[in-house]
Amino acid sequence: MAFGGPYREILARPGAAQFSISGLISRFPMAMVGIGIVLMIEGLHGSYALAGRVSAVYVLAQAVCGPQIARLIDRHGQSRIMRPLLAIAATGITGLIVASVLDAPDWALYAIAALGGSTIGSMGTLVRARWSKLVGGNPHDLHTAYSLEASLDEVVFVIGPVLATWLATSVTPWAGIVFPVVAMLVGGYWFLSLKDSEPVPTPQTREERQPTVLRFGAMVSLVLVFVALGAVFGATDVATIAFAQEHGDKRAAGLILAVFACGSLVAGLWYGARRWVTPLWVRFVVTMLGLAGGVAFFPLVDSLWALAGLMFFTGLMIAPSLIGGNGLVQLIVPQTQLTEGLTYVGTALGVGVSLGSSVAGSRIDAAGAHAGFIVAIIAAGVGALLVVASAPVLRRSSTRRSGDVEVATH
Repeated sequence: MAFGGPYREILARPGAAQFSISGLISRFPMAMVGIGIVLMIEGLHGSYALAGRVSAVYVLAQAVCGPQIARLIDRHGQSRIMRPLLAIAATGITGLIVASVLDAPDWALYAIAALGGSTIGSMGTLVRARWSKLVGGNPHDLHTAYSLEASLDEVVFVIGPVLATWLATSVTPWAGIVFPVVAMLVGGYWFLSLKDSEPVPTPQTREERQPTVLRFGAMVSLVLVFVALGAVFGATDVATIAFAQEHGDKRAAGLILAVFACGSLVAGLWYGARRWVTPLWVRFVVTMLGLAGGVAFFPLVDSLWALAGLMFFTGLMIAPSLIGGNGLVQLIVPQTQLTEGLTYVGTALGVGVSLGSSVAGSRIDAAGAHAGFIVAIIAAGVGALLVVASAPVLRRSSTRRSGDVEVATH
């Protein structure tokens, strides 16, 4: 079958292309708001430390509230919960722009960032839930659908940082946040209007509610690994901006981060089109170790071109790591708690991003861009140690069900 054959087949299903495209548009905030906040705060206030902290508050609020929003969606439906929350999130992010321009005190920036982050939810998870409904129990189609969405996530990360950086450096420091707000509203409300593909909610009484998925040891292991993985991303984003500025071309940061995501996009499309024999837990361990190995060379580069090239090859490990790690969730948690499980690893990734960007921002203010890359190296090393230590429990958990079904989310 041709490389694109599996993807064409699933997109030809009724309603699939519409909810996938609208979901893609609605996900631009995940690639633009974090870096947009850093560019805006640094541009207006001249501090990477403050920029990293405000961005960290936004991401951390999203990470903490995401699982609670997911539980509400499972019980009451996507549209009923997300319609009002999208409006609140847009108001919060717009308020952050206003507060930054008016030179509001730091505590106000933190509070408004928390409002926007806590209500934005995870549109990627909602898209994947619709795919699960559409393809039913076919593991191969689900693997293809989720790999497609992982690759579309990377499309957003290819375009988003470049656009955010160009807008912030060529128009005005806060312009990089305006586009994702508009995309969130347009794509989000289009997506929520597609009622035919929306999963049916499953209300539960207090007696019927299941305990948290964190009761599974393998799930806890994955959460810890994803915190470390997120810290790599957060530290790398801030360090790349600082590195580009030190080399006299701050606008190049968006392009370099897009190259990073482009490597992931290429790998994700290839990975999703294959039928794998190697056990899923082995692939996850190998790709996480490969990612750590690539990140270890970041501080050694001395030019923008060299950093871009290294990031492309390191990026080849990103999508397979995310697809594999989230695929393990499918094998660990009950099907009735899949959305919750996926949201927890997304939450862990967000917590890691917030930690990485905050710590890296402080280190960059003190010692320059390479100090930020050192933070990324430490995070990657911790992630590598955790995944190796977790390999036995992941192996046992992945044999609980037959047939690997792989899921991916940023």
